[in-house]
Amino acid sequence: MRASMFILAGGLALCFSLVEAPACAQADAKGFIRMTPEQADWKDVPNSHGVQIAVVSGDPSKVGLYVIRVKFPPGIMSAPHFHPEDRHAVVLRGTWYTGTDDSWDPDKTVALKPGSYMKHPAGAVHYDGAKNEEVIVQIAGFGPSGTTEVFPGESRFGVPHKLK
Repeated sequence: MRASMFILAGGLALCFSLVEAPACAQADAKGFIRMTPEQADWKDVPNSHGVQIAVVSGDPSKVGLYVIRVKFPPGIMSAPHFHPEDRHAVVLRGTWYTGTDDSWDPDKTVALKPGSYMKHPAGAVHYDGAKNEEVIVQIAGFGPSGTTEVFPGESRFGVPHKLK
């Protein structure tokens, strides 16, 4: 189990290393950062069925505050997993479906509309994503971030199906 956590954390760090903060999200001379939705620099998450990540601020693989955006295509959810840090999510677009167990059962999810907030406590198993429309969430946390899959044999992202 410990070895799989290091492998998964390393994979997540590699994924985030491929997702650099876009030049448009750099601070100006006074330290202000501005970014319009069109300026988000979306990067494909490998083997994710179309999930994309954009780094807004910071670096999730390093110590410190980070802000990312995650885009889920219709019908795709993350498999049950947890993170070592608290994460704070706000729905920007679409209806985000969230589950707080390890079932990966889309019928057990709670729908969160744009403007909704959810905290993922450190170590708490969850899964989330989209059903019928594209979803964009903005997530903030204090890195380094990591993801531990509950069922390593499952794809990290995919079409949800009841596991339990």
